[in-house]
Amino acid sequence: GTTTAFGTGQTITAGQENLDARVTFDGRPKGEFRKNTIPVGGFASNGFGEHSPMGYSMLSCFLTEFIMTYFFVFIILNVTSKQVNTKFAGLVIGLTLTLIHLVSIPITNTSVNPARSTAQALFASVTWPAEQLWMFWVAPILGAIVAGLVYKLIDNKI
Repeated sequence: GTTTAFGTGQTITAGQENLDARVTFDGRPKGEFRKNTIPVGGFASNGFGEHSPMGYSMLSCFLTEFIMTYFFVFIILNVTSKQVNTKFAGLVIGLTLTLIHLVSIPITNTSVNPARSTAQALFASVTWPAEQLWMFWVAPILGAIVAGLVYKLIDNKI
């Protein structure tokens, strides 16, 4: 059967939905696949290089995960501190995580949590998530350690 792809005005036949109705943000014609398109079996796994949603390099992805985790942990430490009113800590933490996802999903599919990355790698039907998993452990852990050290340094001076 045929149907009209939502928002495209294109008529597509059954079996072509993933080709013709694909949304593109970089001006490519509908249906033209990018070489680094994440396959369905990737299960929203974190990746760099050709497995990054937008094709970012390993260094860019590492820095993104490091910086995003740094800020997330630093904000958590600050809003749950004994010196502040923690009434809105949950809201601040949740909005921070939302912003982190909005910024970094196009870069790495967002980790900032090694457990999340590991789960995706274990259940993906492709092998590359497990091959790139090391970075989604190393970058967030280093970012969290640095956030803790900076927080402690600042906290001791206040």
